[in-house]
Amino acid sequence: MVASDDCDVPFRIVPNTTEQHLHPHRLVYSFVGLCHTREEGVAPVFLLILCPFGLAFLFCFVFNLEGRVALLQAPGQACQADWRRGAGAASPPCRSPGAAPLAPQRRRERGRLSLQGLRAAWRRAALERLYLVLLLDMLRPYQLHSNAPRHRNRRAPVRPPCRPRRLWRPQPVPAPGLVPCGRRSAPLPACGRMTWPGGAEVASQVGVGGGARAGSAAGPAACAGTPRPEMAAAGLRLCAAAALLLLLPGLPLRARADEHEHTYQDKEEVVLWMNTVGPYHNRQETYKYFSLPFCVGSKKSISHYHETLGEALQGVELEFSGLDIKFKDDVMQTTYCEIDLDKGRRDAFVYAIKNHYWYQMYIDDLPIWGIVGEADENGEDYYLWTYKKLEIGYNGNRIVDVNLTSEGKVKLVPNTKIQMSYSVKWKKSDVKFEDRFDKYLDPSFFQHRIHWFSIFNSFMMVIFLVGLVSMILMRTLRKDYARYSKEEEMDDMDRDLGDEYGWKQVHGDVFRPSSHPLIFSSLIGSGCQIFAVSLIVIVVAMIEDLYTERGSMLSTAIFVYAATSPVNGYFGGSLYARQGGRRWIKQMFIGAFLIPAMVCGTAFFINFIAIYYHASRAIPFGTMVAVCCICFFVILPLNLVGTILGRNLSGQPNFPCRVNAVPRPIPEKKWFMEPAVIVCLGGILPFGSIFIEMYFIFTSFWAYKIYYVYGFMMLVLVILCIVTVCVTIVCTYFLLNAEDYRWQWTSFLSAASTAIYVYMYSFYYYFFKTKMYGLFQTSFYFGYMAVFSTALGIMCGAIGYMGTSAFVRKIYTNVKID
Repeated sequence: MVASDDCDVPFRIVPNTTEQHLHPHRLVYSFVGLCHTREEGVAPVFLLILCPFGLAFLFCFVFNLEGRVALLQAPGQACQADWRRGAGAASPPCRSPGAAPLAPQRRRERGRLSLQGLRAAWRRAALERLYLVLLLDMLRPYQLHSNAPRHRNRRAPVRPPCRPRRLWRPQPVPAPGLVPCGRRSAPLPACGRMTWPGGAEVASQVGVGGGARAGSAAGPAACAGTPRPEMAAAGLRLCAAAALLLLLPGLPLRARADEHEHTYQDKEEVVLWMNTVGPYHNRQETYKYFSLPFCVGSKKSISHYHETLGEALQGVELEFSGLDIKFKDDVMQTTYCEIDLDKGRRDAFVYAIKNHYWYQMYIDDLPIWGIVGEADENGEDYYLWTYKKLEIGYNGNRIVDVNLTSEGKVKLVPNTKIQMSYSVKWKKSDVKFEDRFDKYLDPSFFQHRIHWFSIFNSFMMVIFLVGLVSMILMRTLRKDYARYSKEEEMDDMDRDLGDEYGWKQVHGDVFRPSSHPLIFSSLIGSGCQIFAVSLIVIVVAMIEDLYTERGSMLSTAIFVYAATSPVNGYFGGSLYARQGGRRWIKQMFIGAFLIPAMVCGTAFFINFIAIYYHASRAIPFGTMVAVCCICFFVILPLNLVGTILGRNLSGQPNFPCRVNAVPRPIPEKKWFMEPAVIVCLGGILPFGSIFIEMYFIFTSFWAYKIYYVYGFMMLVLVILCIVTVCVTIVCTYFLLNAEDYRWQWTSFLSAASTAIYVYMYSFYYYFFKTKMYGLFQTSFYFGYMAVFSTALGIMCGAIGYMGTSAFVRKIYTNVKID
């Protein structure tokens, strides 16, 4: 197969007559050849592509999307075939060159394909064909080495020429059997129609401008006279597209140009979305806006879908307000609905007012907050705000500012009617579109001099600690090297009578495998992956303003975590191989699912409480399935690739010292040199370097603050890494000097104990810095704080172990061992 690079159609794939045809059995034999090839790492790459294919085939079968195959064929022919041709069904014949054209009404209906649909179809087709080009280029070198029958003398099946369909946009059509690329090629089969989710059928020429007609497809579409190899290739393209969609959970499909492009024309509709409502002190306890007995406007409803995975996980529930708002069109105070206030509805409003319920709205992705009502001083009468006064600022054809004023306080009296009204005032603003989110930031809070002082204090502590550690270790190690060199000049009797102690005495056991190497290597790999995710997400957040899009931070974190799965497999698999582990597949599974199982298990438990409360934080079942698919069909294959690469590239135990067959007995030592004491004290300094930043992070997540100073977070991350490495090196040196060679778990746990202090600080923050209450908010807070603390501890432990491992290897390399 060759990919055309001089066509007007992007990524058109044509079969070359000089090469062998891609049959389904040859694809299997190619996989067998890959698995038996001597080139390391090729088979895992194929598995990485094959695993998403299996999921995609399942989805295609369940949702009957076989008709999408029509989109993936090159334009130029138009034959139809029955998918079940092999089962005895007759194939419909091709249209003859002299056949009558389609009816005018049908042509008009086929020409109703929106521009957005064409763009989306073009983008999907390009991605699918690009993925297939890469797959076929990878398979071609290994087809000659497989054990499959060659079939060199078999001629390619003859396909009947077909008349091309009428295109939505006129363009020159090639002659049957030719491709306008300057290459000799066999004719490509044309396809039927593609069934869109909305029920419309789109012709196969969508990639260059196709037609559409209303109605659903009468069955799966395929190509007339097309042999099974073409169907296999089309299935591969379809599955490649599904795999790419799994890898891109945060990619939105734009449906409305105005709201997503943030550009409007005069008198164009502006949508006011009602998001959630909930108690002010419990930020995560949110419910749908219309769960309270509010009334909706008279305008026709517009449905909203979760554009990203982060929106679904964060409980965003946008519902159309029904208010008629048009760009630059002022609206005087207008009543849009009435609330028939019976006793039940009044009690619901009273409960909301007692608990200080606030609601959130969105206009052009700009958040707006308003309060439901208020009580009088005595707490006997309750009032509802009924008038929403909107002031919208615009700069050119963009919305840059939105303000809400709640007026019209009405007393809640049973068996009365309350009129809800609104008004819109448009005003010109000098605020730039890029700076429209600056009003939501709080520089006086995040850039307070206390914040700067904490960073400076941590930085000075790092300098002092690094200098102290360097001075102590260099002087101590210099004395140790001098003493060991002097001992080498002694004879055996003087050495026996001398006082032998120190870290050199355990050179035969210091590189002994740790206890429970499978769990230990999985933790190290997961910690390295968490560190990579943190670093990449912080850098992306510093470059891009992720806080301007709903759920973008969470979607970015999920995507980066899935993409960095090879880091987990590489470090975990290589460490497990160096420690002599045999069950590397089990280690790979544990390392891949350790963090996802912890997060998903906590979310699953909290989700039961959210469902009981009917909260918007309840994760939909489809979102759960999507997350599970990412874990099984993206994270696991990538982790497999990293594991095999790690075992092959750095899995050999090249220790500077030989490991003794019999373990050395560990002598008694003072109580403060015990590993348990070192572990408890090791996390104090790392926590001291970050606890002030933890306050700002907690406030931005659990209160109504938007965290945007990611430069501070990057500095804190660097400081945390340096302090953690220095502390673990000192702890490990003291432990080895006491002739205790159990330094692997000690270095990991002494750094990971930072998580204990962070979780203890979360208790202080909950009781003294917040006013949270209720079972849902309490379980949500402590559940996810446990997840955050555990992930932070695993990351710090991995950083401490990696730094300590380099230190131990360095000091034992410079000592002459008999």
